[in-house]
Amino acid sequence: MDIRNTSALISGGVSGLGEAVARALVARGARVVAIDLDARKGEALAAELGGAMQFQRADVCSEAEVGAAVARAAALAPLRICVNCAGVAVPPGRTVGKGPEPYPLERFRKAVEVNLVGTFNVARLAATEMARQAPYDESGSRGVIINTASIAAFDGQTGQIAYAAAKAGVAGMTLPLARDLSSIGVRACTVAPGLFDTPMLRQPGMSAELIAQATAALTADNVHPVRAGRPEEFAALVVHVVENDMLNGETLRLDAGARLRANPNRR
Repeated sequence: MDIRNTSALISGGVSGLGEAVARALVARGARVVAIDLDARKGEALAAELGGAMQFQRADVCSEAEVGAAVARAAALAPLRICVNCAGVAVPPGRTVGKGPEPYPLERFRKAVEVNLVGTFNVARLAATEMARQAPYDESGSRGVIINTASIAAFDGQTGQIAYAAAKAGVAGMTLPLARDLSSIGVRACTVAPGLFDTPMLRQPGMSAELIAQATAALTADNVHPVRAGRPEEFAALVVHVVENDMLNGETLRLDAGARLRANPNRR
């Protein structure tokens, strides 16, 4: 796919991985609509990138809000690209904690609602708009959906039950999504990153020392390089998936060869 003169919808597109994807696609000639809940960051990024990027506040779980963002992207240029980066990290906890107390159901539900249901909501609405576009090649290709899972989908650690389940759902729907969308010429892939240096890593109240300790612990199982990934490295893989029409139905680990241990506190 030629990225030039296309439009792209990016959820979670104003910080971290999504921001890096927005910058990379704009640099390659796409028109981008980034959706997020943080209007301050969204408007600042749109002002920095100029007319090539527009921000729209939207909850990924809202059909009406996402639908409006899809229509806005389609009005700029043919909608060919959808990248789902929106997600939340809920507080960790064992299924049965001390007390004993069960893991809070609402916390589990929130992880699934945003990370899995929200991803599917954006993907289905974007793909529906892509189906209305004329094909861009002789194979009948119309676009690509790229979702974001996590290596926690495969190596979920102690206390990660909610996040791992939600991200496993994203990985699990990749192949059937690609098969479903094959009839309209839309590809679907998922990127499953390891630890990346994003705002999710730097929680409020954490000192620089605590962030460094957490990063060292969470990257200790990397094969090479032993460091957190950079958002632009995630964006580079997304760009490659967009441009390589033979990538379809795959979940691609981007994790420096890491395989997470069961207990993150056991060295």
